[in-house]
Amino acid sequence: MHVGNARYLKKEDLPEQIPVFPLTGALLLPGGQLPLNIFEPRYLAMFDAALAGNRLIGIVQPSLVEAVAKGDPSRSSLAPIGCIGRITSFAETGDGRYITSISGICRFRLLDEVGEGHPFRRFRTAPFLSDLDADEDEASVDRPRLLRVFRAYLDAHNLEADWESIERAGNKTLVNSLSMMSPFGPAEKQALLEAPDLKVRAETLIAITEILLARGQNETDTILQ
Repeated sequence: MHVGNARYLKKEDLPEQIPVFPLTGALLLPGGQLPLNIFEPRYLAMFDAALAGNRLIGIVQPSLVEAVAKGDPSRSSLAPIGCIGRITSFAETGDGRYITSISGICRFRLLDEVGEGHPFRRFRTAPFLSDLDADEDEASVDRPRLLRVFRAYLDAHNLEADWESIERAGNKTLVNSLSMMSPFGPAEKQALLEAPDLKVRAETLIAITEILLARGQNETDTILQ
């Protein structure tokens, strides 16, 4: 995996501990890019530390089951799986904020929390080393069905897309980009993140979109009745 000016090819290329940034409804996938607007002091401190070090941060959702651990909002339970990203774009706004872009490297499983004394949280993680292999089976993706469902979703919501760019995109880029930009809820985003491979992620994306399309059609039918 080549991200920015760095290459991540094996376990030793990744740190044992990373700071984590909890974001509800956010999805970062390997090879994807997530723009962020950083303004909270603890996360400004996190990005300062990352920029001074290896530039790596874990993006993870708060747990879908348990919202707060021990009554402390800053120590809310987290989803078990997230994605390590590298800060590949960074700008200061002049009013105390950072505008950054995080590029996905690989998914990880949270192990245990470490590094007390920081305003942000750090964890030991177990990276999904298979994500570092760029040779995924892109041919396993049902591209025609995915595009058909995606077009139906856009039409149902009167949305436009850059079809020229979509047609040029490889299956991996297409599936991961659509997964990240999709306006789904936290549970659906987590399901897409945890899909074991590209084929399953594409099938999950298609299934979620078809459910939303059917739900929208049923709501329309109810209104018309």
